[in-house]
Amino acid sequence: MRTLDDLLSEGVRGRRVLVRADLNVPLDGERITDDGRVRASLPTIRALADAGARVVVTAHLGRPKGEPKSEFSLAPVARRLGELLGAEVAFATDLVGPSAKSTVDGLADGGVALLENVRFDARETSKDDAERGALADELAALVAGENGAAGAFVSDGFGVVHRKQASVYDVAKRLPHYAGGLVLAEVDVLRRLTENPARPYVVVLGGAKVSDKLGVIANLLTKVDRLVIGGGMAYTFLKAQGHEVGSSLLQEDQLDTVRGFLAAAEERGVELVLPVDVLATTAFAADAEHQVVPADAIPADRMGLDIGPESQKLFAAKVSDARTVFWNGPMGVFEFEAFAGGTRAVAQALVDGDAFSVVGGGDSAAAVRQLGLPEDGFSHISTGGGASLEFLEGKELPGVAVLED
Repeated sequence: MRTLDDLLSEGVRGRRVLVRADLNVPLDGERITDDGRVRASLPTIRALADAGARVVVTAHLGRPKGEPKSEFSLAPVARRLGELLGAEVAFATDLVGPSAKSTVDGLADGGVALLENVRFDARETSKDDAERGALADELAALVAGENGAAGAFVSDGFGVVHRKQASVYDVAKRLPHYAGGLVLAEVDVLRRLTENPARPYVVVLGGAKVSDKLGVIANLLTKVDRLVIGGGMAYTFLKAQGHEVGSSLLQEDQLDTVRGFLAAAEERGVELVLPVDVLATTAFAADAEHQVVPADAIPADRMGLDIGPESQKLFAAKVSDARTVFWNGPMGVFEFEAFAGGTRAVAQALVDGDAFSVVGGGDSAAAVRQLGLPEDGFSHISTGGGASLEFLEGKELPGVAVLED
């Protein structure tokens, strides 16, 4: 696999380089509420610009379903990227149309341009190889140099490498391609989790639905020493054990699967840790009145929105002696301060411990920042929750495989 360093050593001054970044940030109107992914993209973009490349960045935001929608425009991201780079970032108001062509043509050596949301074009996510290929051809043409000289492609959006999409997979087949620093770092970390991890190896999973993590749970049960389950998915596990979970989030159709997980964990000697108490309320609201109840006896009219104080102590203890920890998914509705305690307890235990600790992107990474915890307190904070989970599930990541020559 050729890397960004290989490209830089070839010399890039005056050369157009297409960078697939992951700039899928949360927005409140035009205000970015968490710029972690923008900051994570900076090293690769800055290295290319400093070396004199003409950098053309493509990325997505949200799920506009193949048509332009103003609320999913990357214009606010272009402004923030420019602020962080300390230089103006030219913004193309289309993807491969007149604005994109004139914007790219106007770049000077060391200049950076951001194309409009790649998912405004339905071909990006098409299942049809020819449709995706046609868009990839147009993206590749944007970075062709004088007299048809080939540009280059740098894949640096780890959050999308599990998708076989035009700007991730197909364009790499059309241009000299290189793995960016972020993709390399993420893959290196994930390989460390799957190839001889230091033990005890503990995985903490949370989030809303068991169904989102079926494959990764099945695979991890063959690899980990301890599996800690919190968040909304814990209630399906509790119900599978025969406990009353009230009106808590429950996936009835997954109960048999979860019973299979419980049996597999026992058979393989994997310690499976569930909440022993929860914060239960009658309403899903930030200011909802709540009480601590046993996890095996949640009142019929109440729902659990966070793990309780005893569970917080238990979960913290179960990660504190680990040598390797992977954490994906909050322990409760951390967006509501009253129900952020469980997520904070797990995160703080990782900060205080000395394990090789990996935060698996998505809501977990957002929680770290929202709760004000030091990002350098973790060994690695992934930018791609879905990609991380698919890697740990044992699946091939198309956007990584296509880079391997």
